[in-house]
Amino acid sequence: QVQLVESGGGLVQAGGSLRVSCAASGSIVRLNDMGWYRQAPGKQRELVAGITTGGSTNYADSVKGRFTISRDNAKNTVYLQMNGLKPEDTANYYCYAVVGISPREYVYWGQGTQVTVSS
Repeated sequence: QVQLVESGGGLVQAGGSLRVSCAASGSIVRLNDMGWYRQAPGKQRELVAGITTGGSTNYADSVKGRFTISRDNAKNTVYLQMNGLKPEDTANYYCYAVVGISPREYVYWGQGTQVTVSS
C-alpha cells in the first residue's frame, strides 16, 4: 500500500501565494509521475500540473506562468508553488502518484487539501 499525505492548503487573498506538498510513503517500489489535480464545487476534476521522475513538467493553460511544480525524489515528495492566485483557483487540490509494481503501474491519490482564494 502507498499513502499520499498533502499539506499546505489554506485561505489566501487574490494575488497571494501558497505552496502545497504531498509526501508518498509505504510500499514504493518505483515512483513514477506525480502531480496535482483540482476540483471546484460543481466542476469536474482537472489536471493542474504533472512532473516525471526526470523533472519534465506539464501544466494546465490556466496556471502556466503562475504555478510551479517540483519534486524531491529522495523524499518522495511533490510540491506545487502557487503564485498570483486568483479566486478561480479555489478548489480542493489532490495529488497523485504513479507507482510501478512490476509488471503494472498503479495510481494513488491523496485525500485533498483545500485552497481558497478570496477576492
